[in-house]
Amino acid sequence: MSKPRLIVIMSVLIVSAITIYYIISTRSSTQNNTISLYGNIDIRQVELTFHDPEHIQKMWVEEGDKVTQGQLLAEQDLERFQYLLEKARAQVEMQQQVILRLVHGSRPEEIKKTRDDVKALEAQVVFDQKEYKRLNALVKRHLTSVESVDRAYARLHTDQKQLAALKEQYRLAVIGPRKEDIEEAKARLKIYQSQLKLDQKNFQDAHLYAPHAGIIQDRILEPGDMADLRTPVFTLALTNPVWARVYVPETQLGQIKYGMPARIYSDSYPDKSYIGWIGFISPTAEFTPKTVETPELRTSLVYQVRVFACGGTHDELRLGMPVTVKIDTTATKSIKQASDCPVAS
Repeated sequence: MSKPRLIVIMSVLIVSAITIYYIISTRSSTQNNTISLYGNIDIRQVELTFHDPEHIQKMWVEEGDKVTQGQLLAEQDLERFQYLLEKARAQVEMQQQVILRLVHGSRPEEIKKTRDDVKALEAQVVFDQKEYKRLNALVKRHLTSVESVDRAYARLHTDQKQLAALKEQYRLAVIGPRKEDIEEAKARLKIYQSQLKLDQKNFQDAHLYAPHAGIIQDRILEPGDMADLRTPVFTLALTNPVWARVYVPETQLGQIKYGMPARIYSDSYPDKSYIGWIGFISPTAEFTPKTVETPELRTSLVYQVRVFACGGTHDELRLGMPVTVKIDTTATKSIKQASDCPVAS
């Protein structure tokens, strides 16, 4: 074999050896920098109830229906709530008129009538005084009886008392109602207004709305059933957030941190991964649940970790689904919320 040909062969062998070494080194480094964790998909569930006891009249959704935030799901018999609401509105209107009457005071016509009554009674008192003097003079001359004088005096005394009371009534009519009476009426109006707001709230609470977007997991009651605060009507499974509940041994706990990006894999879609991030690391250790099928970890103390999935799961990650989570410990970008999620590749 010629020397030039030998040099070429040696060069090829050296390059091949370097390439193989690089691939093996890279692969080993990648495996060492990736943590694989196992667990299940978890979501939040909400038990939806009515506030006040009443029969259910209408239900608008079935099990499995997707609902949006604020969507009407059911309503109770509204007749009783409507009656209470009308009563509260009437009380508010009535008290508002009471306040107007107090603020405006007496009408000019009422003041004029009271003044005229005072003048008329003043004239009557003058007449009573003259009559009493006349009869008193006659009784001294024995021209009338003592009883007639007593009756004249009693009539004069009564009319004088009535005149004093009528003058006070006229004075009050002119100056108007007391400030304290107006304030008391205003305070009573606030009571009626608060009752109106409460009845409006009760009427609104007789309508059951979805607090968040999600899927109706269970329809527990039916129209005609009595519903109250203690009896759920629906169970709502929230579609956001969705997270993988996985467990990490103490030996790997120091390699992960909050906000670290991750990839979620499921057996249902083996060729697809979902972008996620570590959103919770338990501060306390626990025994690995039996649902995590990793024999070497079943009896070990581990820490629960929640890996939240970014948007775009398209309802593919479902409650209880077993998943594998892979975390690149060399990643530098931190994800604190869904808006920080990168675009899925």
